Amino acid sequence: MADVVYLHVGAPKTGTTYLQDRLSVNRTRLARHGVHYPVGQQEDMFGAALDLIERPWGGLLDEVRGEWAALARRVRRTRGTVVISHEILAAASRSQIERAMADLAPAEVHVVLTARDVARQVPAEWQEHVKHRRRVSYARFVRRLRTSDARKGDKWFWEVQSLPEVLGRWSAGLAPERVHLVTVPQPGAAPDELWLRFCRVLGIDPAWAPRDSKRRNPSIGTAEATLVRRLNRRLQEAEYDHADYRSLVRELVVHQTLADRPDMDRITLPPDAWDWADEIAESWLDWVTGAGIDVVGDLDELRPRRPEEGEPWHDPDRPRPSDVADAALDALVAVLTETARRPDPDEQVSQKVARLARRVRLP
Repeated sequence: MADVVYLHVGAPKTGTTYLQDRLSVNRTRLARHGVHYPVGQQEDMFGAALDLIERPWGGLLDEVRGEWAALARRVRRTRGTVVISHEILAAASRSQIERAMADLAPAEVHVVLTARDVARQVPAEWQEHVKHRRRVSYARFVRRLRTSDARKGDKWFWEVQSLPEVLGRWSAGLAPERVHLVTVPQPGAAPDELWLRFCRVLGIDPAWAPRDSKRRNPSIGTAEATLVRRLNRRLQEAEYDHADYRSLVRELVVHQTLADRPDMDRITLPPDAWDWADEIAESWLDWVTGAGIDVVGDLDELRPRRPEEGEPWHDPDRPRPSDVADAALDALVAVLTETARRPDPDEQVSQKVARLARRVRLP
């Protein structure tokens, strides 16, 4: 059985994709030093995390049944230090957390949370909603968050992003020194600063994992988000398959195409939401101070950074039509190129790509 297990439970959009991939690409080197990242046959631990939290997730839950138990078995067969990491673990209920702790016993379990200020998390989470076929406007999304009670955790955002809510559940029964908060650096920090902080929590030498990660979970701009929301509406009307959406829309169109467009208008908080964000930040800092948990990084990084005076705000629900048209053309080129790339494409795949291309119309 592993001696120590570090459970990195999120939060989403806090560099988790980067950290997980860096652990993965350096697995062999880390194992030589007694640090293990037991992903099994999969590239990550998404299946095990989804199995534990039991969310439908676009029909994927049935496909991952038993993966958490399989991960726990791999942990029991491993000696030394084990790292388990996936951001959707932040949504686990208290009963699911109790199951996780029981399955990992008698190892010494530590909980790790990476966290960013709420002003960066709101637009990031809205984009994730859009990339997962949602059509809610940015204004409505923000309005719902501002009128909901963060303490109840009855919405996905607060379940996974409210620092007191997530750590309140995951830290139950653990000594404060076994609960670790890693703050995500503000823009301008060294590229590997988050990784160095993560290594400090795990007690590993960064030199043990020299290979960097190329994977990111990139953001898109206002025009690009509008395009995807409109596309989601039309694809829902056409009852587009979830698996096709993941491969063609989320990966090809969004991650590989739209996220690389230059000079995008960044999505930020509405001007009237900054005071609200400051209040959320203060409540988080008060909780951390009172809990006495281990903090790696600077707690001031959880305070929102307001835009410079005079900096314009770009409404994600009302981008310039010409920008949306340009984004649509880039998306159309991507799907047509994917079709042409296959010298003799499977007829079914070709038809799916063609259907998507027909729906990426100019606004």
